[in-house]
Amino acid sequence: MPTLPGGAEWIIILIIVLLLFGGRKLPDLASAVGKSIREFRKASEDTDDPDAEGDPERDA
Repeated sequence: MPTLPGGAEWIIILIIVLLLFGGRKLPDLASAVGKSIREFRKASEDTDDPDAEGDPERDA
């Protein structure tokens, strides 16, 4: 069963990402990831809420 990377592995991954994308693109990349996560959470909360769509029995 695979495990999550430890401290040294995360540092290596971050260095590789920095080399691939460069220092100037990282803030834009992080912002885009943050917006995507927020949108995903908002969409998942909307589908989890049973009252969001309106209950036909309650509206009658």
